[in-house]
This record gives sequence, structure tokens and C-alpha cells, in this order.
Amino acid sequence: MQADIRIQTQDFQLQQEYDLLLTQGRNIGAVVGFAGLVRDRDTDTPLASLFLEHFPEVTENEIARIVQTASERWLLTACTIIHRVGELRADEQIVLVLVASEHRKAAFAAAEFIMDYLKTEAPFWKKETFSDGFEHWVEAKQSDQAAAQQWNTP
Repeated sequence: MQADIRIQTQDFQLQQEYDLLLTQGRNIGAVVGFAGLVRDRDTDTPLASLFLEHFPEVTENEIARIVQTASERWLLTACTIIHRVGELRADEQIVLVLVASEHRKAAFAAAEFIMDYLKTEAPFWKKETFSDGFEHWVEAKQSDQAAAQQWNTP
């Protein structure tokens, strides 16, 4: 299985990444994608930006481990993971997960699995800055942990 894992500051183009994925796999019958956006929390003070930090190589290696685990559970033919870092504004793209497989069920399950584990296991640190200047580091959400835990049940 071909996996393309990138951590980058620049934005990505969904169609371009989709087209590239199709050239990397064989016998593709389904592609499932998820593009995540920076969202403004429902508060009185608008989000000015989200800043993401990571440890190069450590983060890529952890994402590769997540993709490897997915490919052991489902028959995948290709996968693209792009996660942006640096300063991002609300509504900007932050993450892309594209999974190709021979069959749709495998592609859907693997994409959800990968995204759930990206949220809980990939080492990224996020700091929110609001329009009033208030800043704080984002803590892990229990709901994200619960979503990842669902994959541990038979």
C-alpha cells in the first residue's frame, strides 16, 4: 500500500490530491475523503487564529504507524494524509485524509479510523487566539478519546 504523509504550512487542493492518489494505487474501487476545517467555537469572542506545533519526524512517524495499523485491518491500496501546521484562520483547511481501497466499506472504515486516531494519537499542540487577545492551549476532548476507543472493541 502506498502512503503519502505530509505535514505542511501551505494549503492543499482537494482535486489535485485526489488525482495524485489515483495514480498511486491499483485496483481502486473506492476513495473516501475527509477535509477538516478550523472552526470558530460557539463563543461570544470570535477565534482570530489557531496555531499548531509539532515535532518533525515524531509526528510523521506516529501518523505512519496509524496508517499501518489501518492497512492491517482493511485492504487499502493508497492513502494520503496532509496535516497543516503554523497559524491558521477560521474556515481554513487543516487536515486531509484520503483512503483508497477496492471496496467502499473498507475505505469508509479506514478513513474514520485514521481520523479518530489522528485526533487522539498524533502529536500536535494547538493554541487558540481570540479576537480579544486571549490565548489558550487546546486540551484533548473526551469525545475524541471515546471515538478512538470504539475501534478497540471486537
